[in-house]
Amino acid sequence: MIEVNELSKSYGEVVAVEGVSFAVGKGTILGFLGPNGAGKTTTMRMLTCYLPPSGGQATVAGFDVVEESMEVRKRIGYLPETPPLYLDMTVRAYLRFVARIKGVTGPQLNGRIDDTMEKTGIAHHQNTVISHLSKGYKQRVGLAQALVHSPDVLILDEPTVGLDPKQIIEIREVIKGLAGDHTVILSTHILPEVSMTCEKIVIINGGRIAGEGTPESLIAQLKEGEVLRASIGGPGQEVLSMIRAMDGVIDVAVESGGEEDGVFIITSTPGTDVRDSLARQIVDGGYALRELRGLDMTLEDIFLRLTTEEVKA
Repeated sequence: MIEVNELSKSYGEVVAVEGVSFAVGKGTILGFLGPNGAGKTTTMRMLTCYLPPSGGQATVAGFDVVEESMEVRKRIGYLPETPPLYLDMTVRAYLRFVARIKGVTGPQLNGRIDDTMEKTGIAHHQNTVISHLSKGYKQRVGLAQALVHSPDVLILDEPTVGLDPKQIIEIREVIKGLAGDHTVILSTHILPEVSMTCEKIVIINGGRIAGEGTPESLIAQLKEGEVLRASIGGPGQEVLSMIRAMDGVIDVAVESGGEEDGVFIITSTPGTDVRDSLARQIVDGGYALRELRGLDMTLEDIFLRLTTEEVKA
């Protein structure tokens, strides 16, 4: 549904996006992750034909964003970070206005508006002036304007920014309900949005793709070994030396501790379980084993690993 190949954007000597490539299948929700200033919004604007790329190619629903931009625009719905609302119009009047601009006319017009309001949970506010709505409902109206012409692709740029926790959950559920019928790109720097909503993620850093795949596949790529957390009572340096000398242990870090106890993060070679031998060593050495458990890599770990390392030329 979306194919991006070596897409780039420069402003004079400043390179905002460089050589970005990824693909999104039909009906998929893709999380487009990155820190502020990473190039997310610039990429979204090129895909929506708002900005022309400086290089590379992108197609949406089979149409080129440069050569066939009008065809692309017919097939996308775009919610920018600040929703494009006319605050003095009622919700229904606004959606009617937007739908007609987007080519929805005749007998299907009212049905399309009703269906969109139902999907986004704003039907009971259809006669409310938009300026009187809460920020969360204004965001829903913004989502409705992107959806009203039933586009193949929805591009949502920071759709939950500035919302309270309840509103975030509500918008998240609306977006999840769109999967299958629409291909969705969700651009954000908020990690829970991705883990709760998206089937696939693309991480961008410094204008380049830093990682792509499911959270599970990225963990498999980045995981250097099995990781344990052990809380051990005993002389800290002595315990640290004992663990480092064990077979299969490739790294030990001290999370916290003093002279007589400590918490250690232990990495063993991939596929090696050192828990049993570690427990025996601790007990045989006369130390106190207070905690021993495995640690899983999280989406936050992936994000930090990929966006804090220096971008390679």
